[in-house]
Amino acid sequence: MTGLRRPSGKNLRIRRRFLLVTWLLVAAVLIARAVEVQLVERAAWAAEALAQHETSKVVPAARGRILDRNGVELAVSHMRAAVGIAPREIMDRELVVAALVEHLGVRTATARRVSGGTGTWNVVPGRYSMTQVEGLRGLKGVYVEDEPSRLYPRDGLARGLLGVVQDGVGMGGIEQSMDSVLAGQTGREIVGRDSRGREVPGQVVVVQPPVAGRDVVLTIDQDLQAIAEEMLSAAIDSTGARGGDLVITDPVTGEILALTSVVDGSNAALSAVNTTYEPGSTIKPFTAAALLRHRVAELSDSVDTEDGSWRIHGRRISDIGGGGWLTLRDVIRESSNVGMAKFAGLMSRGQQYTTLRDFGFGTPTGVPLPGEASGVLRRPEQWSLLSNHSLSYGYELAVTPLQMAMAFGALANDGLLMEPILIREVRDHDGTPARYGRPRPVRHAVPPGVTEALTPVLVNVVEEGTGTRARMSSFRLAGKSGTTRAIGAGGRYEHKQGAYYASFGASFPADDPQLLVFVRLDRPQGDYYGGQTAAPVARATIESLLAARQAPIDRGALALAARHVPPPSSPAPLVRFAAAIGDAPPDPWPAAADPQSRGAGSARMTVPLLEGASIRVALRRLHKLGLRVRLEGGGVVRATVPGAGAGIVPGDTVRVLTREHSPPAPARARTVNVVAAGDGPGTRADRTGG
Repeated sequence: MTGLRRPSGKNLRIRRRFLLVTWLLVAAVLIARAVEVQLVERAAWAAEALAQHETSKVVPAARGRILDRNGVELAVSHMRAAVGIAPREIMDRELVVAALVEHLGVRTATARRVSGGTGTWNVVPGRYSMTQVEGLRGLKGVYVEDEPSRLYPRDGLARGLLGVVQDGVGMGGIEQSMDSVLAGQTGREIVGRDSRGREVPGQVVVVQPPVAGRDVVLTIDQDLQAIAEEMLSAAIDSTGARGGDLVITDPVTGEILALTSVVDGSNAALSAVNTTYEPGSTIKPFTAAALLRHRVAELSDSVDTEDGSWRIHGRRISDIGGGGWLTLRDVIRESSNVGMAKFAGLMSRGQQYTTLRDFGFGTPTGVPLPGEASGVLRRPEQWSLLSNHSLSYGYELAVTPLQMAMAFGALANDGLLMEPILIREVRDHDGTPARYGRPRPVRHAVPPGVTEALTPVLVNVVEEGTGTRARMSSFRLAGKSGTTRAIGAGGRYEHKQGAYYASFGASFPADDPQLLVFVRLDRPQGDYYGGQTAAPVARATIESLLAARQAPIDRGALALAARHVPPPSSPAPLVRFAAAIGDAPPDPWPAAADPQSRGAGSARMTVPLLEGASIRVALRRLHKLGLRVRLEGGGVVRATVPGAGAGIVPGDTVRVLTREHSPPAPARARTVNVVAAGDGPGTRADRTGG
């Protein structure tokens, strides 16, 4: 054909060579890549291929338990299961519906809803036990995922102290501070998958088993904790307070036996540890300790409190009443701000500061709880002209209720300040204790002679001073009350009515202290002084502790510490258990009795209805009526002899029978006797800050 030219032989050879070289290069690249895949990247590709048929899963570890000092479980972990449904993978829908209804107990409508439809994934509501989900494993389209669940068997007891667990991590309280001990170590397992990536039931290989967390044993006593929470809640209800704190310790060892706080109606917080306030007159025993320690004053030394008002450096320091010359002993008993401020002027700034610091103020106590506040105690070079006076009666410093409890514990422990112990021991997986919480002295805040001299003074505060509403007829307490203005937004004092903190610290019994109780109420309404509102809470708490069956106290030593009370020579008014009453204002802790028995001159009363009440509640109510109690058995009250509504007079014995035990023989019955006493000294008017 004209116009067409055939390629020459030379051009044809060039094209053929170019094509040959191109194919050789392509072949070389393919061979090189094949070598790379087969040799260099073999392990990586093999792992990827294996991953298509296997998957690695984290196996959660069982979290350790939290126990009280007697081994009672406060927090435990159980494995629960979540159930998911993949509707598109279900082979027999009716079989799945029947299995969900039978094993999980869900409604048929719910089972059909989660197993039907065109969705890729549905979740069955709720969490289920391992026994419930056992029959679901292996069903096509049904997926069971095990997950640990944290339970608190004591129904909210010590909620703020224990904390919670969220997504496997401890949040707040012991759960957070001891998380590394409680959490344990997670494991790992390999699960087989089919061509669609679904897990194949039964093809599970545990590569690394999980290691359970260790158990943590607290110094807390569950009975005392329950009593503390009940007493604090009752105090808040009766006084209209916004919240409060209650701390119970062993002053000798530093063990915390109960610790509870209520903030705006919730016990989930722990303001006793992480919230500060100005202590007010509860600081006065420590100012007096500084005076005695540095030998600048004696308890018999006197100052002129004038007419209860003293103006110095442009500011007026006032007392509610009183005046005249008072000894240091009287100043503490009457809670005189003027007297304490004048005595404090005898000390140097260094002497006053070092003593307060040695009692632990201004530094964290070291309690193993998150968010502990250190408080505020400024160094002397930062003080104003009035700081030494303000500090003497509890202003210009900030403390926590726990710091106050430990400091009062030092006064009850010959001046030896102890570190608070909350962790009694950590137990290994076989139950063997791996770590102990031993008593750890911090320092001698003051010599023993100082506390020996102060103890009778603090006893006199309760017997005749501002703390008479804590007075007990069977034992002597050493204590001190305090009242301070509350601080609101912006760090300024609130001027509205009832904006005060009321507090009271007491060691029991005074001569050989076994318990230290510290109470703080936040903005009690009406009577807001510490001696009127917080002191009765301390007394009621101790009364309840004495009625507890397993309270950690030495009852033999307690019997030796009981005060001698002669029997009344004439009919006396009814006396609340272990509490002397006088001319004090109305008791915010009234006896739960029949109205006929309320008057002081009533000779007869009726037995209250106690069926179904706890032993502790029954003992408290009967003791408050001035009755002897014969407790037969334990548990919940089944009946009383005489029965409810029967007439009875003070001093009679009431038999309390329980549901758990049949009445034992009289020879085996345990008798709890309370001797009635006459009126104690009248309550004096609570002073400013007292």
